[in-house]
Amino acid sequence: MLRIDIPGRGPLTLSTLILDYNGTLAKDGALLEGVAQRLQALGSLLHIIVLTADTHGTVARNMQGLPVEVVVIGARTSSADSDENTVKEGEDEAKLRVLTGQGCDTCAAFGNGRNDNLMLGKAALSVAVLGDEGLSTAALGAALIVVKDIRDGLDLLLKTDRLRATLRF
Repeated sequence: MLRIDIPGRGPLTLSTLILDYNGTLAKDGALLEGVAQRLQALGSLLHIIVLTADTHGTVARNMQGLPVEVVVIGARTSSADSDENTVKEGEDEAKLRVLTGQGCDTCAAFGNGRNDNLMLGKAALSVAVLGDEGLSTAALGAALIVVKDIRDGLDLLLKTDRLRATLRF
């Protein structure tokens, strides 16, 4: 659990960190340098969930040994037997479902893609990451904070005075 007192806002109590993988933690499927060390440090403070469609098929290998839960998402149907009752869930809805299941009020969410905008809009703390793979304007509009690099974003949780300075009124 991580409790951060934000001047003018009150306490922010976080128990879960939800992270997009490709474009946020990884570039072209490869985990960015320095991310693993930060995830190790945050693992003692927060339950960490990495959400991904696993475009490059690398998430299991790259997250091995880290204190994270990996959830692979994608379009799914509620009923394979009947076309009339088939409901497809988009990646954005799948990410929101995971966030909601953890409790929006105690989650921090980080992402860069269009499919991250729903979870960023509902999380207690939302961070849009402008990395080498770009940043969707939908994610940008939904976030409380924008960082130029995931390492800077994760450092906000490790060095909470930075977060206080950014969010204070």
